[in-house]
Amino acid sequence: MHRFELRVRYADTDQMGWAYYGQYMRWFEIGRAEMMRTLGMSYAEVEKKVGVLLPVLDARCRYFHGARYDEQVTIHTGVLDVTRATLRFGYRIVGEDGTVCALGYTEHCVVNREARPVRPPAALAALLDAAPRADAELVEMFAREP
Repeated sequence: MHRFELRVRYADTDQMGWAYYGQYMRWFEIGRAEMMRTLGMSYAEVEKKVGVLLPVLDARCRYFHGARYDEQVTIHTGVLDVTRATLRFGYRIVGEDGTVCALGYTEHCVVNREARPVRPPAALAALLDAAPRADAELVEMFAREP
């Protein structure tokens, strides 16, 4: 899985110094964007050059342990699965002591500029093929319903 480190900012926390629960979704986005960038194409380039957008259809986060102000956390990101017009990314947020703070996923629809669902174009499909995969724990936890 791809790894990206960041430090919990004061603005990320609630009055008690714990990372506000909504920040985890923002961290998922950061992990996804940085993973794509390391594969050679930024999210902006996917939109401009490939001509597709990836709106979120579904998102889930399971919280296990809070991250604290000034703590360094690592965002682990990998592709869970890709279907005809959707893709899912899995995430793990880990605290600096190795404690799992949260696990989650986001599901995205591939759409053209007119917001019509399309299959991932070749450039995006190649990028996703090269992307690291989500690990077995995330695959098992967030398996698609039959």
